[in-house]
Amino acid sequence: MSINYVCRYCHTPVGQIEQLDISEWKLGFHFLTLEERRDIITYNYDGSITVKSICDYCKAALDENPELALVNSPLQ
Repeated sequence: MSINYVCRYCHTPVGQIEQLDISEWKLGFHFLTLEERRDIITYNYDGSITVKSICDYCKAALDENPELALVNSPLQ
């Protein structure tokens, strides 16, 4: 199973885990509410999982300009 982490704002790949026997429990997904899971985790047709995260660049931009998190921001 492949778990791909991508930035939710700029869609830049953040990281990847290639491990067949990793569980969602080991990844900490069980701590997420159902709503958070729906927003953050996507199960792909090929069996991989995409997890929305945030890259260092977008994190810094949001820290400096919190208004960029609004729906029509240039980061999205």
